[in-house]
Amino acid sequence: MNPILAFVVVMLVWTVSDFVAKRTQSLLSSLFVASIIFLVGFLTDIFPEDLLSSSSLLGLAGVVVGFIIVHLGTMISLDDFKKQWKTFLVGVATVLGIGVSLLLAGLIFGPRISGTAADGYAQALDFIVAGTGSLSGGTISVLIVQEAALGVGLTSIAIFPVLIAALQGLVGFPLTSLILRKEAGRLREEYRAGRLAAPATQEQAEVAPSRLPAALQTTPGTLVVVGVVVLVSLGVNNLTDGILNTFVVALLLGIALRTAGVLRPSVLSGIDALGLMMLAIMILVFAPLATVEPSDVAALAFPLLLAFLFGVVGIAGFAALVGKLVGYSVPMSVAIGLTSLYGFPGTMILSQEAAKGAGESPEEVAAIEGEILPKMIVAGFSTVTITSVVVTSILAGAIGR
Repeated sequence: MNPILAFVVVMLVWTVSDFVAKRTQSLLSSLFVASIIFLVGFLTDIFPEDLLSSSSLLGLAGVVVGFIIVHLGTMISLDDFKKQWKTFLVGVATVLGIGVSLLLAGLIFGPRISGTAADGYAQALDFIVAGTGSLSGGTISVLIVQEAALGVGLTSIAIFPVLIAALQGLVGFPLTSLILRKEAGRLREEYRAGRLAAPATQEQAEVAPSRLPAALQTTPGTLVVVGVVVLVSLGVNNLTDGILNTFVVALLLGIALRTAGVLRPSVLSGIDALGLMMLAIMILVFAPLATVEPSDVAALAFPLLLAFLFGVVGIAGFAALVGKLVGYSVPMSVAIGLTSLYGFPGTMILSQEAAKGAGESPEEVAAIEGEILPKMIVAGFSTVTITSVVVTSILAGAIGR
């Protein structure tokens, strides 16, 4: 596809999605609207499969996603990060909840979701493992399941997590948007009652001192410094064979360098490149939709329905229970749990949309976002990037046994 036309089409889709989100006060999130448009477009061949790659945004997203994660790290103070141990516990409980609920689904419906001998005989346990890994994790978890499934000739099990990964945003985005709207409304009342303080304003954050020389605080200088941090994160990932994930290290380094005064808070805010970088990483959310085939969805429709139905129930139940035990509200706890269905950048975008939808002044928006965003960011990493990969790596060995 012509690169300029592809770029314009992608920007048009996002413009329409953003317009709908604002008109509905985020009742229909921009991510959900864009997901529907892209899914319909790809399924009906209105959009060619190479639309996103031709726009060059997909390639740019692969480069800058680490930059944005460092930026997010500089948005969270060390004290804020220490407070998120409760969020991490809720995230771990979410992954366990998905596994338990899918195991229950397998016990009830197991005989009806087994594959055929021609396609490699798949038992209910295979679907349970594949569903747990893909519902609770991202690309790495899907690849772990695929490798294990193809190793024993189970093609249907290899396809199953790909379909879940492609479709789970359609479930997670609207549910999280609705729940975060409720939580944002509650926080707005807390702020008006004087029980919730607003964080430092953006202007205060931008004048925070930095140990970097002035030449490295310009747009290109900032990108050089943040790029080096991302390269260090990638190096740590490679040295540890992925045990310390690139993005987790990038987030931690962002927090540490902000605390040390090397990077200023919200390090990328105000530079010329941030807007385009943000648009590019959003495209990562929609990339899997380009490969969805109607025949694959039809063949695995029943196990897909079970996985999402029981998975969401497991997420809500376990997240709400553990969240209540550590003092979180039920809506916040469930929203934390639902991050397993999409991860970053959805965690950031939905948090910001909820805050803007509920807040009626810049101060209210800042106070609400200051409460929601750190929890959602840490939640996404605790479920998708850490816990899910560990759990999936352990369970994958059971496929085909």
